[in-house]
Amino acid sequence: MNPSIVVLTNLSAAADKAARYAAVLGAPLHAQVTLLHLYHDPVMLAPELAIVTAAQTDRNYAESAAGVRRLAQRLPDTPEVTVSVRPMPEAVAEAIQQHQPLLLAMGLSPEHDFLDELLHNQLLPVLRATHQPVLLVPEAASASALPRRVLLALDAEPFSLDAAGKNLGPLLAAWQAAYTVTHIVLNDQAPPPRSPLHVADVRASGLLPPDAPLWLYQETDVAPAAGILQALADTQADLLVLIARPRSFLGQLFHHSVTAEVLRRSPVPVLLVPAAAPDVPDWMPAMS
Repeated sequence: MNPSIVVLTNLSAAADKAARYAAVLGAPLHAQVTLLHLYHDPVMLAPELAIVTAAQTDRNYAESAAGVRRLAQRLPDTPEVTVSVRPMPEAVAEAIQQHQPLLLAMGLSPEHDFLDELLHNQLLPVLRATHQPVLLVPEAASASALPRRVLLALDAEPFSLDAAGKNLGPLLAAWQAAYTVTHIVLNDQAPPPRSPLHVADVRASGLLPPDAPLWLYQETDVAPAAGILQALADTQADLLVLIARPRSFLGQLFHHSVTAEVLRRSPVPVLLVPAAAPDVPDWMPAMS
């Protein structure tokens, strides 16, 4: 059975970009891409539209399904298409159970307020249950080829991965990319003497192939989000990996967080990988 990637799509330009990038990332492993479109009855979204007839609702559903199929036909290997009328947490959980994907993918729209609300209120319940890695693709990102330079942003504590994180290893190995580990030192911290061990921590986690080129980049006296964005520019990375701690990943991931700030300003796709380490104080992504 080939590995799979599930892409949440809403027929927007951002979702189109995410679907195309997911197909590119999964191609070396011949990963099956599944497009999951969440159709919601306009009456449920806006009660003032209650005058909409059942026939019109059926037409809206058919048009949405046809739009997803057209998107699938533009992608290589014609992905599987699922149109669900269930609430997002239920639909995504069902797709995860059925396809056992390496990761979920979705587009990042410039409408950040709506995005924050959507992710926090609908996607986070799924993540609490699955701890699934999530790929977020900004609509403006250049995401048409396999990543060649990947930046991993870590906090100051050791980490390990759960089974879903470790399952990403073959996918990242297939990209044959070079990797840089960045650690952002907070203004009130001294540079940690164990910084060189961050490279060893990453190798021990099993996320990267053992022979992947790996370097260390460290910023001092800079705000975490700004430091990560500066590291992206300095290393010319075309993909960012954020290791998210359990507490912050499940609680404050998209609200008042370093991750939220990075997502709003990142020029490249961001892969969120939940850590399985004990819940310890951390700055990323829970710090406001």
